Amino acid sequence: MARFALTIVRHGETRYNKEKLLQGQGIDEPLSETGVKQAEAAGKFLSNVKFTHVFSSDLIRAKQTCCVIMKNNRLSDPIPIKYDSRLRERKYGNAEGRPLSELKAMAKKSGQQCPSYTPPGGETLDQVRARAKDFFEFICQFVMEESHSKDQSELGAAGRSEITSADLTLFTNNSDAALCSADGTDAALDANILLVSHGAYMRNWIKYFVEDLQFTFPPGLKKSRELSVSPNTGISHFIVTLESGEALKPKIHCVCINRHDHLADMNADTSHYIV
Repeated sequence: MARFALTIVRHGETRYNKEKLLQGQGIDEPLSETGVKQAEAAGKFLSNVKFTHVFSSDLIRAKQTCCVIMKNNRLSDPIPIKYDSRLRERKYGNAEGRPLSELKAMAKKSGQQCPSYTPPGGETLDQVRARAKDFFEFICQFVMEESHSKDQSELGAAGRSEITSADLTLFTNNSDAALCSADGTDAALDANILLVSHGAYMRNWIKYFVEDLQFTFPPGLKKSRELSVSPNTGISHFIVTLESGEALKPKIHCVCINRHDHLADMNADTSHYIV
């Protein structure tokens, strides 16, 4: 068995977000001044989390956000950020660079609705979910192999000897006992992974959890709200348990989704839908 924590953060605001223009993959826009401040705020919120592995989309808005977060981190050893195209935003084809209102008009004209509508040259929701599934299975296999290849004395900073679920209580305001193992004791972790990605991609990742892996939201979280697009630098946190066997069987515990109280002191609109 292997067990790891997964923290997923949406990138900070860009000029296109503010102006409600679609970016997708073809518009590689850097963070705005507000976006940098949001990333700094997320970095300070996560500053005392000891990450063992860091992954990011290779688009600049995600790369910048990830770098700012890790610059603020106090506990993680120097970790190379691994950039992966599987974490990119949904591709919107010829709608990229256009206002969201135009995408909605295109969908209406075709007799469909957003977000299920796929503009010419864009990715379908199934294609986005396939990318999310592929990457999630990759990190699950990665953690499982690491946990099997190292014994306790060799795990060091990346293993059970130093990281436990008790170290991650900031995601719950110290109120969520579910971070403990089934018998109520503190549960050790094989890895603590940070992942920086995009709004529509993250939403489809969580839909993959819900619809393919039978993940259920904990009491107090409404499915309709939690499946909305995360605000810029919204933070979601999960504990994943993997059983040994021929196939990985992940059990996913949701600690928080789209959390953005680290932005409370900023004069920023955290409701941007644009991706």
